[in-house]
Amino acid sequence: MSDENSTLVITDIHAALQAADKEASEKPACFLVVGGELNGTIFDLLDGETVVGRNPDCTIPLEFQGISRKHFKAIIKHETCIVEDMGSSNGTFVNNTKLEGQKTLQKGDMVKLGSIALKYLPKGDTERLTYDKLHKEANTDGLTKCYNKMYFNNKLDLEVKKSKITGNPLSLIIFDLDHFKNLNDNFGHDAGDYVLKEMASLLRDNGIRKGDTFARYGGEEFVVLLPKTNLKQAFEIAERLRKLVAKNEFVYDNNRLPVTASIGVADYRQGVETGTDLFKRADSAVYKSKEGGRNQVNFYKA
Repeated sequence: MSDENSTLVITDIHAALQAADKEASEKPACFLVVGGELNGTIFDLLDGETVVGRNPDCTIPLEFQGISRKHFKAIIKHETCIVEDMGSSNGTFVNNTKLEGQKTLQKGDMVKLGSIALKYLPKGDTERLTYDKLHKEANTDGLTKCYNKMYFNNKLDLEVKKSKITGNPLSLIIFDLDHFKNLNDNFGHDAGDYVLKEMASLLRDNGIRKGDTFARYGGEEFVVLLPKTNLKQAFEIAERLRKLVAKNEFVYDNNRLPVTASIGVADYRQGVETGTDLFKRADSAVYKSKEGGRNQVNFYKA
């Protein structure tokens, strides 16, 4: 390799490292789950108090055996992380030593509660970038870059449990693209993929609020989970999404494609015990929209 090529390689490496450092510097401190079914999951630690435990309303809810309802708390102040047990039944352990009182964590310290082990990574640590990438790939639909079905189902169950405890409203929107099979048959599957990607981008940039969960559930079916949102508010949001899709010009290979959506809305209320219950209610409202002529919004009525 010539000296010139060597210089280019070294320059590229330096540029990549600087870019990684910059990206990492914008990341908060976090706990990284090590081992088990949540292996590689990242939980951000923001300024103030983070409560970890089995309760769905904990900042980091971990519904596993051996974990108390409110197990321990982490306090972030001036980029320092202090942990303290909250009277848990089985104790909190830092580097295999039972936690008594408060302890300041250092990079790489392991906090164990029940069968869960959490590795502490301070603010700006570049190690978390690899896990962020892996976590994103595992929970994202490759075509549309929305969350995938697995991530959504877990989030749905968690939010229903939260609403049961807190009483906060929770709504779900399901929308299904109308006559999507005909679109694929008439214009080709590449055109269908274009529509899915374009629509996901359109809604993500213009219709989905921060804090809502937008996912591709499968095929041409998408879902939006709306915490702290009642049925009336969710219906208005769903109608706005419907209009966005209906008014947008989807043009592929010089063909304007006919794209509309049938939408169903349901909320957490009596009779909803699980995420599946809420999903079934919103899904039945989708069928009502289809039976009513499509390109419309309906909500679930008991």
